[in-house]
Amino acid sequence: MSPRRAAAALAAAALLLAGCAGAQTGGTGRPGNAAPVTSSGSSGHTDGHGSGQPTHPSAPLGPGERLVTVRMPAAYTPKAPAAPGTDDYRCFLLDPGITAPSMVTGIDVLPGNPKVVHHVILFRVPPDAVARAEAVDAAQPGQGWTCFGGTGIESQGSGLEDAPWLGAWAPGGGEQVLPKDLGLPVEAGSRIVMQVHYNLLAGHDPDLSAARLRVAADDGTRTALQTVLLPGPVELPCRPGRTGPLCDRASAVADVQRRFGAEAGFAADALHLLCGPIRASGTQSCTRTVRRAETVRAVAGHMHLLGRSITVEVNHGKPGARTILDLPVWDFDNQGSRPVSPAVHLVPGDTLTVTCRHDQSLRDRLPALQGVPERYVVWGEGTTDEMCLGIVLVTRP
Repeated sequence: MSPRRAAAALAAAALLLAGCAGAQTGGTGRPGNAAPVTSSGSSGHTDGHGSGQPTHPSAPLGPGERLVTVRMPAAYTPKAPAAPGTDDYRCFLLDPGITAPSMVTGIDVLPGNPKVVHHVILFRVPPDAVARAEAVDAAQPGQGWTCFGGTGIESQGSGLEDAPWLGAWAPGGGEQVLPKDLGLPVEAGSRIVMQVHYNLLAGHDPDLSAARLRVAADDGTRTALQTVLLPGPVELPCRPGRTGPLCDRASAVADVQRRFGAEAGFAADALHLLCGPIRASGTQSCTRTVRRAETVRAVAGHMHLLGRSITVEVNHGKPGARTILDLPVWDFDNQGSRPVSPAVHLVPGDTLTVTCRHDQSLRDRLPALQGVPERYVVWGEGTTDEMCLGIVLVTRP
């Protein structure tokens, strides 16, 4: 695999918000302006399925704010694109009707059928990419299009350093409201791609999801909030004494490619290029060097059902190192981001390190994994696959 192809595959895989992904760009509180967002709290997920979102905003609209609702035009019945898949990633192209430069100041994702909706991500589509998005949409029959490995609209952003997200919803997510000094810029004429991950282990019932946006004019009073993705490798072998056709790594990678497409399957190998030599084990890390000055406002982590713990650290192993995310007991049902207070100012040359611990023994206790044969686990988009992802929300000068 060429470095260019590997980098493209890695960026596409990371933009998934990961396979089940969508750790929300929301938070749990805001002391002053240190935290980047406030949230209405948990959506009541249990065993990976939610009880729905609130029907009213958690806080009054601020000066100059208005509500814009985007929703799927009709109910969609999820189905696996290829047998024997248990996941459906579907993208829907939506028009928010933005006619002037604007800032999105809050997001409330409203999963229509939380039983099957596993995550939702909202991606910005700038005006110069709208025709391409419409062509991708029109190329597949029915509503929306299959979108494993990203949205399929190649120029949505610069990938890991500046993901084109507006926001995301996952277990534990609620309404996200930015403080008055922050916003997510949206150009006039932009569209939104709503990517929905359907977990078919929970059924195939129809869904009609929506999102409510707080929108204000881009009048120069708000600083743009941006998303940095920190994917780490997953190389989790079968336990000693356990055997099976997918306990071989090559077979496991081939299975991921068969279910989600070649580009998504390349992510496991591409992470070796990004993160350096990797030895198969339950604990994996990846360190990236900061390229430009930025201020960390919040951080979140994302793994799947075999996750045990996750950390994100600034300048690991150096004087003054600081852990900005420490989840010693991973809770799949609480993936909201945490405010970083006091905010951390980064300069070129600083590093960010994500470390994840996964545990095969959890499959013996989780109902969702009953009957799923043990396998060598690599990065994959499905509910029963795994991920290691840090999500860092930053502002830049």
